[in-house]
Amino acid sequence: MTNLRGGDLSRLRQLNSLSALRELRGAGPLTLSALAERTGLSRPSTKDVVDELIELGWVVEVPPTAGSMGRPARRYRFRADSGYLVGIDIGAHNVRAALADLDGEVLAETRQPVLPEAPLADRLAAIERAVDGCLALSGKRMTDLWTVAVGTNGVVTPEGRVVFSAAIPAWRGLDLAAELRRMFPCEVLIENDSRLAVLAESKRGAARGAGDVVFLHIGRRMGSALIIDGKLHRGYGAAAGEIAMLPEARWYDAPEHLHACPAVPADVPPEDAAGHTLAAARDGDPVALDCVGRFVDDLAVGTAAMVLLLDPEVVVLGGGFSRSADVLLPPLRERLERVCMRMPEVRASTLGEECVVFGAIEYAVAHHDRHLFSDDVDPGAQRSPGSAGQGSPTWTRGTG
Repeated sequence: MTNLRGGDLSRLRQLNSLSALRELRGAGPLTLSALAERTGLSRPSTKDVVDELIELGWVVEVPPTAGSMGRPARRYRFRADSGYLVGIDIGAHNVRAALADLDGEVLAETRQPVLPEAPLADRLAAIERAVDGCLALSGKRMTDLWTVAVGTNGVVTPEGRVVFSAAIPAWRGLDLAAELRRMFPCEVLIENDSRLAVLAESKRGAARGAGDVVFLHIGRRMGSALIIDGKLHRGYGAAAGEIAMLPEARWYDAPEHLHACPAVPADVPPEDAAGHTLAAARDGDPVALDCVGRFVDDLAVGTAAMVLLLDPEVVVLGGGFSRSADVLLPPLRERLERVCMRMPEVRASTLGEECVVFGAIEYAVAHHDRHLFSDDVDPGAQRSPGSAGQGSPTWTRGTG
């Protein structure tokens, strides 16, 4: 028999604890016997692991179901309320925020309007108000937050600096991560909004389970994002998917076909013009249908280029205009079928305008899966949640 040293035993306990946590996170409440079967541990070892995780605050016993006969077996679950995450979508016209637990279950959502030309201070204040609103609705405090994950318009470096943003002039060159770390006493993650949108669609939306996805983020501004082999694709310089920057793709000015349509009455506000055009096309207005056709012509150019290059399983039509997918999808499919060697499934987003904020939550959850529940961490270590700019929140005793 191998003679295990003290360090080996400690490492074995750590791996056993992580194995139990992963099973409890994925399967929900489990009995000791069920957990032992899933982890391959003996029942006594499973009991020791669960007792330690309860003491550390990561696992809790589930009360028996009311009215159950006899003495029910004890069941245990992962404490997703050990910490909280916030996802933020910073758009040109709105700031959306959502607060979720460590499993990604959304507990509160808010929205703050903001003008595209608003000064930097005003947009940052809108972000703070949106998060404060989520905290107030959920009864949580700023100190309960472990991570704030943000999706923003523009080209964003891995360090969180906005290199370019056509929609938000005040954003250009901004070290957004540094600004938000001064605002929130927790870890801050920054990513491009379209990438977070495709992440949300692949986890809980129209592209769930698909390994290769092209996401079309269409609205007042155009963008795209990619899932390749099941992974979010950023590219070498985090600029993948910026096909709107190529004039020949005809994406940059494509929304003008809808905004400037002659079918839109003069008294319709500019921000509502595209929606009016799409609604009129749905009703059969020939002028609106012509404008929609020209918009789809331009949309199809860049989309076909990505389809021919990547051969995706699914193309998802998302963003603000996806509310009119019934008007846009048939002509888009028809144009793609003309040129694509293999036609992918083309689907409408099921998350609509919430795709970015849901994607930010998924991004934060995945971050914690990597940094808290990998085999390289010690669930027995008593450490406190990380402060702003100091890396991931870490293992801590729960407060009950």
